[in-house]
Amino acid sequence: MEQFKIIKIKGNIVETTEATLVDEIPLTIIINGTELATFLCTPQDTEELILGFLFTSGLIKKVEEIKKIGIDRNRWTAYIELTHESVLQDMISKRVYTSGCGRGIYYYNAYDLMLKNRKILSEYKINSGNIFVLMEALQKESQQFKATGGVHSAALANNTELLVFMEDIGRHNAIDKVIGYSLKKKISFKDKIILTTGRISSEVLFKIQKIEIPIIISRSAPSNHAIRLAEEMNITVVGFVRGKTMNIYSIPERIEI
Repeated sequence: MEQFKIIKIKGNIVETTEATLVDEIPLTIIINGTELATFLCTPQDTEELILGFLFTSGLIKKVEEIKKIGIDRNRWTAYIELTHESVLQDMISKRVYTSGCGRGIYYYNAYDLMLKNRKILSEYKINSGNIFVLMEALQKESQQFKATGGVHSAALANNTELLVFMEDIGRHNAIDKVIGYSLKKKISFKDKIILTTGRISSEVLFKIQKIEIPIIISRSAPSNHAIRLAEEMNITVVGFVRGKTMNIYSIPERIEI
C-alpha cells in the first residue's frame, strides 16, 4: 500500500490530506514456455492465485501436476512447469475477458460444457443467522479494504467461522487465492461455503462448481446468467447480505430460516 496526497472535499470544507491506495501489479503467466495471460492483481499471495487459477481453469486437476512455480518479482512474471502438455492453444482461443475489478480472464472449454449439467448433490445446510455472522466476520477481516477501500474479499468457511481469507483488486482473483491456498494446504471443500464481497457472475459459478461447494454467499448481487447456471448446477446463491437482510436466489432449501 502507498500514500498519496489528495484534496478532500466534505460539504463546504476543503483540505489537503493523504489517502492509502492498494498496490496493483500486472502478473504475466507463462506455462511450459507459452505465455497464457496477464492478470491485474495485488502482489500478495500470488502463488495461491496461480494455483487456484490453474485448477479452476481446468489446466490441472491436482496440485501434483505442477512441477515448478517460479515468480520473478522484478518483472512480475510467473514461470510454471506442468507435468503434462496442456491444451493451451485451444484455451487461448476461447478466453473471455470478464467485467469488473481488474482484468479478469476466464476460459470456457469443453470441460465447462460437460460440468454445466453436473449437479452438486449435497445436503449441506446453514442457518440464516450464521450467514449474517460470517459476512460480518468477512468484512471485519479485510484490513486492506479498511485502509484503501480498493479490494474485494473472499473466504472459505464452515457454519461458524472463516477458515481461509484472501483479498485482491479482482473478485475472481480473491476467490482463486482462497481455492489455491486450500489446495496447497489440502483443506477439504466438503461441507464448506464460499463468501465474497464481489458480484457473482457466470465464471464465478464455474469456479465454485469445480470445487463442488454447494453454497456461495455475497455482499453483492448475482447476474441473471449466474442464477440460470446455479439452478442447473444445484448451487445455492445468496446475495445482498447486508446488516440483517439477504436475498436467496437459487436452491433455497439449503438455507434454514
